[in-house]
Amino acid sequence: MARAIFEKAGGHVRLALPLGLGKPVTLVNALTRLAAKDSTLSLSIFTALTLRRPDPGTEMERRFLEPAMDRLFGAYPELEYAKLIADDALPENITVSEFFFQAGTWIGNGYAQRHYIAANYTHARDVLIAQKPNVLCQLVSPGTDRFSLSCNTDISADLFDMRERGEMDFMAVGETNAHLPYMPGPDAEVDRSAFEMMLTPDTPFDLFSAVRRPVSDAQYAIGLHVARRIRDGGTLQIGIGAIGDAVAQALLLRESAALDRIWADAPFPLSGDDTAPFETGLYGVTEMLVGGMLSLFEAGILRREVDGAAIHAGFFVEARDVYRRLREMPEAQRAKIAMKPVSFTNALYGDEDAKRAARQHARFVNGGMQVSLLGDAMSDSAKPGQVVSGVGGQFNFFEQAFALRDGRAILTLPATRTKNGETGSNIVWQLPVTTVPRHMRDVVVTEYGAADLRGQTDEEVIKRLICIADSRFQGDLLQEARKAGKIPRDWDVPQAHRRNTPERLSAWLSPYRETLLPDFPFGTDFNEIEQTLLPALSRLGNAASDKRALVGLIWASIARKPHPEEGAAMDRMGYAAASTLMEPMQARALRGALRLSAPDRRPEA
Repeated sequence: MARAIFEKAGGHVRLALPLGLGKPVTLVNALTRLAAKDSTLSLSIFTALTLRRPDPGTEMERRFLEPAMDRLFGAYPELEYAKLIADDALPENITVSEFFFQAGTWIGNGYAQRHYIAANYTHARDVLIAQKPNVLCQLVSPGTDRFSLSCNTDISADLFDMRERGEMDFMAVGETNAHLPYMPGPDAEVDRSAFEMMLTPDTPFDLFSAVRRPVSDAQYAIGLHVARRIRDGGTLQIGIGAIGDAVAQALLLRESAALDRIWADAPFPLSGDDTAPFETGLYGVTEMLVGGMLSLFEAGILRREVDGAAIHAGFFVEARDVYRRLREMPEAQRAKIAMKPVSFTNALYGDEDAKRAARQHARFVNGGMQVSLLGDAMSDSAKPGQVVSGVGGQFNFFEQAFALRDGRAILTLPATRTKNGETGSNIVWQLPVTTVPRHMRDVVVTEYGAADLRGQTDEEVIKRLICIADSRFQGDLLQEARKAGKIPRDWDVPQAHRRNTPERLSAWLSPYRETLLPDFPFGTDFNEIEQTLLPALSRLGNAASDKRALVGLIWASIARKPHPEEGAAMDRMGYAAASTLMEPMQARALRGALRLSAPDRRPEA
């Protein structure tokens, strides 16, 4: 089939490829291998979010991940073009450009960084069209007489419509995969005749599974703050990751008095007065259908319907249980989740009056990496020139928040980050790169509270952000603001905000972690021993480049009592269950990390 595609394209394939899960891996690999072998052919790929299973970078990562790789990430085949890029072996007749990276995958890779295209999600379609693609390849879910675009209506639905109207000309080639949920609806379903060729493998490949990470105290606190700002009868969008899970879990808990107790115990000032159970319910409009949104739908919180749907979404890539739940969901219920192009979900253009009427009290919740004291946000780059992920749809949702009556963009981020044993503030004086500029600053939430920045002076913005920063860094931030003449010299951090510490945070949430705020509120593919290992491995990773911290772990392996599951955890990592004098230093450090991570080792207030 690959040879036939090249022949129909005259030897030059300009390939439009969906982001994330919608890539027909078998087909794309066949095209890539053929072009790699035949230099007279040319293959140009435009896509985003190339999914790759992790490549363990350390011995400890290898010991943890390799035995469980298929269970955690699915037996998902490697995309050949990604392997060639990683190996710096992509031939000159193949080019690959992406507008969004799998987070952190391509940091330091020269080819990927040079060929990254910065584009908002809704504008990526137009960037693609400008490259005049002549082939569209997509993974589809097979139906009786139609195919479903399933996980990726995001851009493809618009491309098919434009071709039907005579505005584009391309060959559509598909690959079926019965593991994909069949998502119904006018934007998701296409006639079989829309595809010139269709590959139907005897055994469909396993879908990529996005592993859920444990939700930390800081992330849960962020979710608890955000939940107080979601209006009943309103509109919701949340992003992927542990903070999204925390927000969804907090919204589920709003239905019970238990959340009222947690809020009442809060040691940090709370804002937002939307705390009552949901009577009308919410409507979801989101580029990405995440597991937390699905859980809110199944629980009946996302139930306010617009055009017969409680959720409109552009794409999904999630943990395997989400795919299963969608496949097994009754058809009438699944039809309430309408997959749409991102030109619908991420923008008000087109049928604007109807969209405005539907998206009342909209709350768009997305994660950031750092925020400046003047309100700029950095969400896609680690430093100048090195893209971590991409702008994606974040700017689109900020745009909507300002355009809609009573719309708000809520940017979430932990107050600190720890790397190589060093802890730094995520609220900083200035940013190296800006994703959302300060003239669109809105609501920023850390574990220590929410700062409403819209319409505020620079002085007030600085004050509010310092108040939700970690107290270890408030003094330096205040000094920078004073030096710049942006804040009065006699202003100081109010007493209520001077104890923003991880210890105080842990003391607040510890009583609720086992029951209401579990590490994995929506389940996990990690087994019990792997869940035990996760906090210890995190502690060990943070200490890897800090000799004093490593010595501390080794000392803990001697001075602290064993972790209740220590033997099984060490065995899972391929080390002796019992401690010996001759065990490797890495094993001893892991043993110490386990002992320091034991349940009875929570910090005190």
